[in-house]
Amino acid sequence: MDEAKLKALRARYTDVGVFDIDDPVLAAAAAKIATPDGRRTLPYSGVSTFLDLPFQASAAGLDIALVGIPMDLGVSNRPGARFGPRAIRSVERIGPYHHRFQSVPQGSCRVADIGDVPFRSRYSLEQSLQDIEAYFKNLVCLGVRPISAGGDHTVSYPILKALGAQRPVGMIHIDAHCDTGGVYDGSKFHHGGPFRLAVLDGVLDPERTIQIGIRGGSNVIWEFSYASGMTVINIEDFAALGVAAVAQKAREVVGDGPVYLSIDVDGFDPVFAPGTGTPEIGGLTSREGLDFLWRLAAKSSMLMTVMPEA
Repeated sequence: MDEAKLKALRARYTDVGVFDIDDPVLAAAAAKIATPDGRRTLPYSGVSTFLDLPFQASAAGLDIALVGIPMDLGVSNRPGARFGPRAIRSVERIGPYHHRFQSVPQGSCRVADIGDVPFRSRYSLEQSLQDIEAYFKNLVCLGVRPISAGGDHTVSYPILKALGAQRPVGMIHIDAHCDTGGVYDGSKFHHGGPFRLAVLDGVLDPERTIQIGIRGGSNVIWEFSYASGMTVINIEDFAALGVAAVAQKAREVVGDGPVYLSIDVDGFDPVFAPGTGTPEIGGLTSREGLDFLWRLAAKSSMLMTVMPEA
């Protein structure tokens, strides 16, 4: 090893603090991560929140609000998605710096965890949907962009009713299923039909909707997606086209208008999310999902809310 180089490295880096950084981009990120005394908060202590963000009881003054929706009264198979928000909050977030964005996302906007949607009943699906719609209408009135974690996919319907009340939104949707089914066992409200209801209510624009990762035996009941003009990318097409091409297609489909981003965890292969209520083999990998989302980031003006069904 070059002795002069080693001497210089020793002079610069021996016993210096972890946040003593020369690179201006990394130094700026470190300044947003470090506590005033130059430390970092412990990822395994304190009250758990989404992404270790501060908790705020109200959405007032925020750019982005993270919301939990612990409700799974609309499932057709495994229950348990009501525990999704709690489980996500319990994940330790070791690194808030994002290397592809070269930034600390939470340091570039006013964002906080504002808790869960309050429900009047633990038994009534219809009443719970009303509660969700009212809650998100308030966020819209405040001009706050919501990122929500469910809960089963039924909750997307009232969210879309709130977001698209003044102007129908487009949608980028990652899922194993199109979720555009009709009445099921006597109910039009269920996790397999929120997007049909949203289109029929005039709050979701099917021509500006793309559904990605679709597969499995339920394809027999997704006629509405095609009849309404949605773009459907089956998992075989996703694999053949590649992440970059599908992301570009998604941006072309939704255009420049407001967009709802919905991610159902069963869009991913169950090896990555085995606890999902409706597992379908052969889905996206977690790396593909992250890469896809990163490629959408160029459309920073989009109205985006995320609803991962647990």
